[in-house]
Amino acid sequence: MPPFSPRTFRSPLRGTWLTSVFAVVLLVGLPIVTLTGLASWSAYGPQFGQAMPAEVGYLRLPPFEWPTEPAWLFRLNQGVHVVLGLALIPVVLAKLWSVLPKLFTWPPARSLAQLLERLSLLALVGGILFEIVTGVLNIQYDYIFGFSFYTAHYWGAWVFIAGFVVHVAIKLPTMIRALRSRSMRTEMRTPLRRTEPEPPDEHGLAPQHPAEPTISRRGALSVVGGGAALLGLLGLAQTVDALRPVGLLAPRGRSYGDGPNDFQVNRTASAAGIAPDIGDDWVLRLTGGAEDVEIGKPDLAAMPQHTAVLPIACVEGWSTTQTWTGVRLRDLAERASVASPANAFVQSVEQAGAFNSATLQANQVLHPDSLLALQVNGVDLSLDHGFPARVIVPALPGVHNTKWVASIDFRSA
Repeated sequence: MPPFSPRTFRSPLRGTWLTSVFAVVLLVGLPIVTLTGLASWSAYGPQFGQAMPAEVGYLRLPPFEWPTEPAWLFRLNQGVHVVLGLALIPVVLAKLWSVLPKLFTWPPARSLAQLLERLSLLALVGGILFEIVTGVLNIQYDYIFGFSFYTAHYWGAWVFIAGFVVHVAIKLPTMIRALRSRSMRTEMRTPLRRTEPEPPDEHGLAPQHPAEPTISRRGALSVVGGGAALLGLLGLAQTVDALRPVGLLAPRGRSYGDGPNDFQVNRTASAAGIAPDIGDDWVLRLTGGAEDVEIGKPDLAAMPQHTAVLPIACVEGWSTTQTWTGVRLRDLAERASVASPANAFVQSVEQAGAFNSATLQANQVLHPDSLLALQVNGVDLSLDHGFPARVIVPALPGVHNTKWVASIDFRSA
């Protein structure tokens, strides 16, 4: 059957009401996913040129100091972004299925208003599918597309935002009328044998020649809702420690080490080119004061130690909470004779790679729980977790909690 034939799309479930039900879920969920994604960009410190992408022209968000309280802020933000984004995939696909006949309307536009709607749909559908595909691949660390995920995902988000705003402005009155035309409670109580097609409407979503239903609207909504719940659970298993055993889609598996060091590792010491004997002659260099200061691991261990229970969260969506012990960054700043640093530049022993350094804001350096951690859960850090020392800061993106720290430059205003 040719796609432009009115007999091609005959599902009796299609219609403005079902489409509007999916639309209202997306109207609530997609802005949350979008806002948490933009907040994540801000958390990376664009004022230091280390957000990704760094240069975004007129789409640069207003600068502000990313907070350190609550400590789980970035964990919550990125967890919502990834988990909700995954959960909405079945809803997006169901919404696209419900409007599939509109893609084959001919001619595609009969007026300027319809042309505007079509262009908004191009940005909306193209943008959301691009964001879903690249986002899921990023969660799995699978960069088969050959371009910078961060740059493409950021620009793709703004393409989607533009299409979303225009489409909502055009379709909101239709959605409201459609939702009022039927009772959700009634539809959820209607079995297959009493499922009837929606009457034909001006939007052309309801079929002109409906077939016999093979599933009720209640069943269709349950399938979509169940799929959303399943994907949400699998995503949640990467950010809630108690659900870790069911994290079947976790890209690094469900086991990352032994004993107290058994939690997620994004970049191993081997991948970073870190020598196994790094601790033998390791020295921390502190700069920014009148003279540089060098401190060995025994001297660091002799300094006042502080223990804090802090989460660490990655942009890909995983997170975990562990107990960290080490020297406060503000104590190291005083040791470097920079009591009130404006920021601090942390450099790793790792030489290559985009994430071998990070600049921390003043509030991140001076927070009482910001540490140069030497231990986790009562034992020395494993090599993969940053031995002999790594940074751990409340509410900081995981990649900026630099491992295998070589030097810290405390910079005054």
